[in-house]
Formats: sequence, C-alpha cells, structure tokens
Amino acid sequence: MAETVPARPAYVVLRETGPGAWEEVGEVARRPGLPARRGRAQAVEDVLGHPPGDGERYAVVPRSEWRVALDW
Repeated sequence: MAETVPARPAYVVLRETGPGAWEEVGEVARRPGLPARRGRAQAVEDVLGHPPGDGERYAVVPRSEWRVALDW
C-alpha cells in the first residue's frame, strides 16, 4: 500500500471583484517563520509577483480551511 505524503501548508488567495464577489487568484506555499498577518500579505505578493495595487482587496485563507469550506 502506498503511503500518502501530507500536503505542504499553503494559502488560497482571493481577489475582490465587486461588492461581495471574489475570484480565486491562486495558491501559494506558506513561508515558515512569518507571523500570520505578514505571512498572508507575503502570500498575496507571491501569487501576484508584485505588491497589490492601491484599492485592490485580497483575502487569504489557509488551503486546509478552504477545502473544509467547500464541503458545505
């Protein structure tokens, strides 16, 4: 029987496209050693390849929580 390798911790990054409307931008591996708030900000920069622009809104959710939320 093959052993499964646990998935690496990652974030799902969402961009606000309108009032109450969000689209998935991508997934990015979590960087160890960063405090939660800084880690989420870094996830946005990592997935975009640059800092977000003025007025842009993003939400960052741990991938494990994202999957749980999809079960409902």
